[in-house]
Amino acid sequence: MIVTRTRIDVFRYFLGWELFWFSLESPYYGKSLSELIGLALSDQRVDAAKSNLQGMAESFWRNRIWQHGDVAWALFETILMAFIGTFGAALIALPLAFLSAHNFTPSLIARFGLRRVFDFLRGVDGLIWTIVLSRAFGPGPMTGALAILLTDTGSFGKMFSEALENTDKKQVEGIRSTGANAVQRYRFGVIPQVMPVFMSQVLYYFESNTRSATIIGAIVGGGIGLLLTQAIITQKDWEQVAYYIVLIVLMVMLMDSFSGWLRRKLIKGTDTAH
Repeated sequence: MIVTRTRIDVFRYFLGWELFWFSLESPYYGKSLSELIGLALSDQRVDAAKSNLQGMAESFWRNRIWQHGDVAWALFETILMAFIGTFGAALIALPLAFLSAHNFTPSLIARFGLRRVFDFLRGVDGLIWTIVLSRAFGPGPMTGALAILLTDTGSFGKMFSEALENTDKKQVEGIRSTGANAVQRYRFGVIPQVMPVFMSQVLYYFESNTRSATIIGAIVGGGIGLLLTQAIITQKDWEQVAYYIVLIVLMVMLMDSFSGWLRRKLIKGTDTAH
């Protein structure tokens, strides 16, 4: 409602749930569930070029009001940002962790320098990296992925190096006694010891970054976060705001279940329940 000296304007906004399945131009709009089921089972086609069931699916996917296809792509972008940022950071941090662990790198200067780099990367919040990178590379999902990558590289580097420093030297010595070189000693004597810890940490961060990617996407213009921000800015599409929030919650729950299942399969080798 807008109140001025001369008049009062009252705006009545239509909640568009009625258009959730099919928009106005769709031949399936306004039909009841029983009518839609009847059309799906009927041999008489609404569009001669496709079956009624295919037509319903396309009308739903290409809904111009709710844009279900664009929403699905935005969810994929959000998960992709988290995936690239998390696993990219893990791949970068793993070799650097060997260089910052005292039992693998005797040089104090190298260890000290790398640890300070890790502190700097994880000390700057991911949202700050997002703003800086968006000025450098422009908005987009890749900018969000790079922001996650920088922050997680610092976190993984610190955690991985601490895990490497706690490895059992007896296994490494046993591999050395077979005449193995340095790379083979690390591959067969060190990696099997720390891999469960590494995978647990990486999968946990992947799950957490799925939530963070929503906020980052709202800043750099990518993923479901952008759609949520746009719906809020209009001050009238609150049904779409609710829809996006529900999708975000479902996405987080799905990633939590998936990462938990994958963690059990990779670390414990079994698919037991919690």
